[in-house]
Amino acid sequence: MPTYDYFCEANGHVVEVSHKMSEQLATWGELCRSAGIPPGQTPASSPVRRLITGGAVISAGNVGSTERPCDYGTPCGSCACNPE
Repeated sequence: MPTYDYFCEANGHVVEVSHKMSEQLATWGELCRSAGIPPGQTPASSPVRRLITGGAVISAGNVGSTERPCDYGTPCGSCACNPE
C-alpha cells in the first residue's frame, strides 16, 4: 500500500500512514487510528489534510543501488542526461 503524509493544523504535526489509494482521512482521530498513535491533547475532530509529496518509482534493478536515480529513471552515468 502507498504511504501518505497528513498535516494537522491544530497541532502542527505531520504523520505518515499507509492506506489504500481510494481512502481519504479527514480528521486527527481517523489519522491517529490509522497510524496507531495516541491523539494526545488534540481534539479527534480536528481536520487534517493530505500533503502532496514526491513519489518515487523503484524498479527491481535499482533496489540496493547507492546511485541517485536521474529524471529519466535510470541511474545517472548510464543515460543521456550525463554525457561523458
